[in-house]
Amino acid sequence: MKFMKLGSRPDTFFATEAIRSISTEVSTDIKIQVQDRLYHLHKFPLLSKCGLLQTLCSKDSPHLPTAIHLSDIPGGAETFELCAKFCYGITITISPLNFIPLYCAAEYLLMTNSVESGNLAGKLDSFFKSCILQRWKDTLLTLQSTRRFPSLCEELKITDRCIEALAAAAVIAHPSMRWWADDLAELSIDHYWRIMLAVKTAGIVSGKFIGEAIKVYAGRWLPSMGDSIMEVNNLKHRLLLEKLVTLLPIEKGSVSCSFLLKFLKSANILNASSTSKLDLARRAGLQLEEATVNDLMIPSVTDGDELMYDVDVVITIVEEFMLQGRSPPTSPLRNKTGGAERRRSRSAENVEVEGQENRRRSSSASHNSLLRVAKLIDLYLVEIARSEMLSVEKMIALAQIVPDFARMDHDNLYRVVDTYLRAHPQLEKNERKKLCKILDCKKLSMEACMHAAQNEMLPLRVVVQVLFFEQARAAMAGGQVTELSSNIKALLTKAAGLDEKVATMNCSSLEANDSEWSSASGLKCQMPKMATLKMKLEEEDNDREEQVMVREGLMRSTSSRFRALCSIPTRPRRILSKFLTMNRSVSERH
Repeated sequence: MKFMKLGSRPDTFFATEAIRSISTEVSTDIKIQVQDRLYHLHKFPLLSKCGLLQTLCSKDSPHLPTAIHLSDIPGGAETFELCAKFCYGITITISPLNFIPLYCAAEYLLMTNSVESGNLAGKLDSFFKSCILQRWKDTLLTLQSTRRFPSLCEELKITDRCIEALAAAAVIAHPSMRWWADDLAELSIDHYWRIMLAVKTAGIVSGKFIGEAIKVYAGRWLPSMGDSIMEVNNLKHRLLLEKLVTLLPIEKGSVSCSFLLKFLKSANILNASSTSKLDLARRAGLQLEEATVNDLMIPSVTDGDELMYDVDVVITIVEEFMLQGRSPPTSPLRNKTGGAERRRSRSAENVEVEGQENRRRSSSASHNSLLRVAKLIDLYLVEIARSEMLSVEKMIALAQIVPDFARMDHDNLYRVVDTYLRAHPQLEKNERKKLCKILDCKKLSMEACMHAAQNEMLPLRVVVQVLFFEQARAAMAGGQVTELSSNIKALLTKAAGLDEKVATMNCSSLEANDSEWSSASGLKCQMPKMATLKMKLEEEDNDREEQVMVREGLMRSTSSRFRALCSIPTRPRRILSKFLTMNRSVSERH
């Protein structure tokens, strides 16, 4: 730490109770009251250097006061005493620790070069420029001291000069960033924001370095999610967060997606402005493939005791991800004029080929990111599906943002539906059906189908579709369906009202009663009971809701047998008819 000494005389100030004076043969002729101290001093050394005292003791005054009151002098009695000692030529020591109050007091007393050459204010300014601003630590200490007299320091341009010096030093030293990021993290948010804004404006420090510095500062001042809800300093932390958001670099990847989402969690708890939250959500959306399920568990502040999650902001994040995933076409535009193409050099053709290759790689990377995000959203939905306060509309809205081709299977989506239905047993029939529409039964694995076939929470329509696809898979594999598995028989038993005894009978033991059974590829079921099942399915059709079935992938086959299997009805009654016809056709061929 740099320091400067002024004056050469020894300190002869002394105190008698509440009175401070100087030991000299000449009697004192002026009294100055500063706070609780009364100074008995001499006019000549003081008035020769203090323009303010000259004015107060001018001959134009009708009478001299018994004591001059300087109660509002910056730094109080201690600083005034340093200024008085300078006037007497007594040695004083100046350092970054006392520079600010002393400089402000010198300006307050008008101890400038215009009053006397080589005055205190001029010497302090020289020390400021030649010593303090040349050293990082000294400038930092001085800037922190300006908080005692913010308005006066702004007026004297001390704050601006410190900020410019620190920003310039940070730009020069940015490769070894950690030390200056830690030091700046000790500053108030106003000073920090101005320094980092100057660093950004310089355009030299990369967004990655700036992002790391912001992360250090946020970790120093923003409460973590593990702390209790911020109540005492809620406003202070909210303003701090909003200022930090404006400093975030525009470059993608300058801060991690996890950090952005932690920021967003704090913004929700602190009730930050909608502009700040939207900015964070959009930035997180650009890097959503990096996130984890825990990152997306963003709490929503409510009046109730139950913790709710902010699904709306997650929807905004996913929508932003989907928007930036749109890649440019990978093939060049054709000549619309129909004219002959001009000859191009080989280098130009190479550039075009290289550009197409880069676009293909970008498209492939985007597709992989989309697959990761689709899985992430499904796993997130599984977690929040347990919340009793979560509406089915929000579940559907988030699930449908992800395009169908991004889900290789619907097993996780089935877990979402199953979890939600079990957590909301009071859900009405129409809402259960509406939720199940997000499922594509063709994309369920065999294990998921087995579970769904025995799931009492699912609407019957969905269960029948699952049964149909189980049989379709078997038929497409070229096998003969001689008997349904026990879980499917149990389901049909329940749906048709069969008793347990009939349900567990082996189909081969009923061959003697062919007149009472209908046969389909070895599957034998009592006609009256099958009619009961059909009646129940027809009751399901009365609500006139159409189940949308995705046919694209299956209908591309040229096999007529395959197409017949994939002509999937949209109503349970028709599904059952198709189910029986399919098994009958397989049986006839065997």
